[in-house]
Amino acid sequence: MSAIIENKLMTKQQAVGMTRIIRAAGYSLAGLKAAWKNEAAFRQESLLCLVATVLAIWLDVSSIERLMLIGCVVLVVIVELLNSAIEAVVDRIGYEHHELSGRAKDIGSAAVLVALLLSAIVWAVIALPRLF
Repeated sequence: MSAIIENKLMTKQQAVGMTRIIRAAGYSLAGLKAAWKNEAAFRQESLLCLVATVLAIWLDVSSIERLMLIGCVVLVVIVELLNSAIEAVVDRIGYEHHELSGRAKDIGSAAVLVALLLSAIVWAVIALPRLF
């Protein structure tokens, strides 16, 4: 094992308490930055989430309905992050066609589609009657 990898493993093992939380937050921010930089779908869905959140705050709905409207679009962003992670791992392994690689990417994409459909249904049921 190289010294760099060994040092990183030791550093991660030694991190406890607040140090571990701070490092984890840093890794999470790095992941969000990487997704924003490299994933157009993440940027689009994040902007959609921002607009939908503002609209949900503006709408005259109950707190639970507002939470559902915002929660379902945040779920889309979460699923997109997971899908992007799956795609990155599959691409890291290799770009040549492999049935399992294609299946993993297709299933990740299907998860995003299901989250988008859920959001569309929630918004259609809760928000549309109040908008029109």
